[in-house]
This record gives sequence, structure tokens and C-alpha cells, in this order.
Amino acid sequence: MLLFKVLLTPVLIGLVSLAGRRWGPAVSGWLIGLPLTSGPVSLFLALEQGKSFAATAAVGTLLGQISTALFCLAYSWLSFRLNWLWSMLVGWGVFMLLTVVLAHVSVPLIVAFITVVCVLAIVLKLLPGGQEQVELKNPPQWEIFLRMLVATSVVLVLTGLANVLGPQLSGLLTTFPMYASILSAFSAHFQGPIAARRVLRGLMMGFSTFAVFFVIVSATIESWGIAFAFILALCAALLIHGVSFMLLRKYVVGSGQIQSKRT
Repeated sequence: MLLFKVLLTPVLIGLVSLAGRRWGPAVSGWLIGLPLTSGPVSLFLALEQGKSFAATAAVGTLLGQISTALFCLAYSWLSFRLNWLWSMLVGWGVFMLLTVVLAHVSVPLIVAFITVVCVLAIVLKLLPGGQEQVELKNPPQWEIFLRMLVATSVVLVLTGLANVLGPQLSGLLTTFPMYASILSAFSAHFQGPIAARRVLRGLMMGFSTFAVFFVIVSATIESWGIAFAFILALCAALLIHGVSFMLLRKYVVGSGQIQSKRT
């Protein structure tokens, strides 16, 4: 199981990172809308802690999207006045504050899903726009290895502390915006704050996939088993992610981002 954890997560992150580097910051954000860390964490929780634990944790992960969405909103608007570090730190504070609140919230799965979808739609609407072109500069190669290391560490820590944290808090903390922070920070450093905001917009546009994945896992895992629940969730997630890509592509073309110069 440990070997599986150490191998699966970095491979997924490495592949997605290379794809995002090829197609720009907005697509990078969209790609991390996939449950690349939270999905494996949920699977390992099911295998190690049982289906009931994983079902409850999945609801927590679903609700955790609210915290991540508010992180994206806070970072995006703060980046007009603050540098990337302060924008990120304040965003983390917003995330942790909401996580503390949500840790004491217990709602039915369908209510959690509807609430999350509504919050995501509102936040996406409130994110700052902009059609400025960005000069695309590739970050250093070691940045991909940093992502892989961080992702693997998150999986190992959360699954290792699951008994202490409990299912609800384990699920909520799974959504900690580590990838969003890394991508936005590197984008801001190498390409400017506009690129960082596009990363976060791309992430928000891909978050519908995240919500669908975890609502299916939570709804089916206890009745239909681990394998069926995760296969069904993955298939549905990929379908929804394809639709969200069409919306992202429309946004990218409409904003002129594809005309950006890469150096």
C-alpha cells in the first residue's frame, strides 16, 4: 500500500504538470481541478479505514471545495494590491477559517452538493476578468518535481493521520489548495499576477469535476463497493471535465490568451 501511494500520486501529478506546461496557465489550473490528490486519498481511506469512513470523508472533501473556492477568490483580488506571498498567506487564512467552521457542519449529501455547486458558480462569477495577453515563460524543471513531492507528502500525511483527524476533517483538509498555491506562485513569479489569476480561474472552471467525483463516491461506495464507486466516479468526472474544457477553451480564445508569446 505504501509503495502504491508513493508511485501513483507523483506519476499523476507529473503527467498533468507536463500537459499544463505545454498549454499555459489557464489549462494548468483546469487540470488541477481533477481530484489528483484527493482522489487517491479517498481511495486509500476506503482501503485502510473502511467504506463508511470513506463515504463520510467524501462529503467533507465535497464541502472543502467551498474553502478552496474562497481561497481562489481572496488570492485573485488581493493580487491586485499584494505580492504573491501575501496573497497566498491571506488566502490560506481564509481557507483554514472556513475549514474550522465546516468541520462542525453536518448536512445530507444532496444539500452539500447543491451548496457547493452554487458557491462555485458565484465565486466563478466574482473572479476578476481581464483580456491582457501574457508572455509565457516556462518555470524551471525542478518545479514539477516539487509538485510531485508535495502531492505525495500530502497523501502520506492525510492517510497516516486519518484515525486522529476523523473522516470529516480528513476530507476537509484534503482540499487544502497546495497545488493552486504552487501553480499561482510560480505563475506570478515567472509570468506576473495576471497569469496567476488565470490559473485560479482555470481551477474554478474545472471544479465541477471534483464535485461530481466525490458526490458519486459518497453515494455509492457503501452500497456498491469500492471498485465500482471509484470507476463510476472517474468515468463521470472525465465526462464532466471534457465539458468544462469546452467552456475553458471558449474563455481562453475569447480572452486572446492563445495569442500569448512563449519564451
